[in-house]
Amino acid sequence: MRLAEVQASSSLMASQICFPLWTHNLLKHNNAPTFSSPRTFFSISLSSTQQQHPKSICNDPHKDALVSHCLSRRKLSLSILAVFWSSGLLPNMTKAILAGELELERYTDPTEGFTLLRPSSWTKVDKAGASVLFEEANKGSNSVGVVVNPVRLTSLGEFGSPQFVADKLIEAEKRKESTNDAEVISVAERSGQGGLQVYEFEYKVDSTRGGMKRIFSGAFVASKKLYLLNIAYSDKPENPLDIHTRMMLEQVLHSFDVAPVT
Repeated sequence: MRLAEVQASSSLMASQICFPLWTHNLLKHNNAPTFSSPRTFFSISLSSTQQQHPKSICNDPHKDALVSHCLSRRKLSLSILAVFWSSGLLPNMTKAILAGELELERYTDPTEGFTLLRPSSWTKVDKAGASVLFEEANKGSNSVGVVVNPVRLTSLGEFGSPQFVADKLIEAEKRKESTNDAEVISVAERSGQGGLQVYEFEYKVDSTRGGMKRIFSGAFVASKKLYLLNIAYSDKPENPLDIHTRMMLEQVLHSFDVAPVT
């Protein structure tokens, strides 16, 4: 595919499923600086998520306290498991149990060669420019999508560091007419299959189209193709992102990888 065609495809994708415009910059970049060996995992946290208390399900205060305590312990256990998952310290069976608890299931695209966990109740929909797109029922603005495009790069490090890419991402978001504000929450790098360099970003966007949203984005380059994951979820002040949903979306992000060779 010619470079101009790739750029046009990328622009179409960005306008249709809300992918950040830094995709376009990656695809047209010819003289990117070269960085040395991939960096180890790091995270820059700029804000924290408050845990919400479960609502009462009966009128007995003693039962309410017991239910609240049990639910809190369950969420704590899931949080601890999630931390071990992202660090690669959980055996496959335990990972499968956690995925089940968070209502996730494995999706693999053998044609494009990527894999990820996706919310099992979300519906797969067709969207021009997207390799795959899942949407929450009756809440289409909550979505998980992947786009794959050819590039001249062999790794993301050739384009820039994770922080460099994050800065470009936010600059692109702020240039959109619909964006009131955009702020980076965290930037990270991890190793995927075979030491693959994977960048991860979390940021929030205040837009005239849908209000406040939390965005989780992942990217890697493999076989001279750029793989982009974009997770968008409503995070309005009156209905903020709850801890269970956040954990689920984080595991989708951390699971994004090149498909293993069978």
